[in-house]
Amino acid sequence: MQTDIPTKDISLTFLKGMTVLRAFDEDHSRLTLAEISRLTHIERAVVRRLVLTLVHLGYVRKEENRYSLTPHVLVLGGGFLRGNQFGRLVQPLIEMCARELGYSVGLAMRDGTEAVYVAQSSQQNTRYTFGFTVGSRLPLLSTSIGRMLLAWGDPDWAAEMIRGAPLEQLTAETVMDRDRIAACVASCRDHGACVVEGEFEAGATGIAVPVGRLGSTQAALGLSEPKSELPPDRHPAVIEILHRYAGQIAPVLG
Repeated sequence: MQTDIPTKDISLTFLKGMTVLRAFDEDHSRLTLAEISRLTHIERAVVRRLVLTLVHLGYVRKEENRYSLTPHVLVLGGGFLRGNQFGRLVQPLIEMCARELGYSVGLAMRDGTEAVYVAQSSQQNTRYTFGFTVGSRLPLLSTSIGRMLLAWGDPDWAAEMIRGAPLEQLTAETVMDRDRIAACVASCRDHGACVVEGEFEAGATGIAVPVGRLGSTQAALGLSEPKSELPPDRHPAVIEILHRYAGQIAPVLG
């Protein structure tokens, strides 16, 4: 989020409307006005006007006393994807990478205190799926993609995130000590790749590489597979292939 814009130049009503839209996610797909108010910390009368405006614009539908998003919200992200040539240039590279690896591959970018998937392969031969799709969000501190973004991203931003980004005990192996996480990020920075085992999904190994230059990377290319399918002796070959495709994707993203 940009923080260098004076408050007087920001439309607070629009800001609240976007906050309402963001209340809908995989855990909250159909919400009442009271639930939206509780999730957004916006008073119910204001929520009602905002939601009815979104219904009028076609971004939200009403079903009895509950509200849900419509496919029209995809228009908001479509401009970003088309503007960055995801369909024409990025997606084919993602698919080629997945075919060569035999694993599903995803591209994620930093978004506030999380990472968000902006492209995902449609590899049909993979035996497992962890349910990641375009728009799926990942914590920065407990995933290979998140730590890779921290490792090769802006150092000041990374330090701020390591200090204050949300940290949740997702599995028994999730590292909860921020100093240890900082050490892991430093190691990823030195190696140009990140491997996280069992911290985000029990029994899963995540591998990610940066897409871009050290100190300014805002995207990472990675995958997640069961440990049994991705033994340590396979990691170097996977990382080499990911690096090769990341190098081709980076110029497209600019």
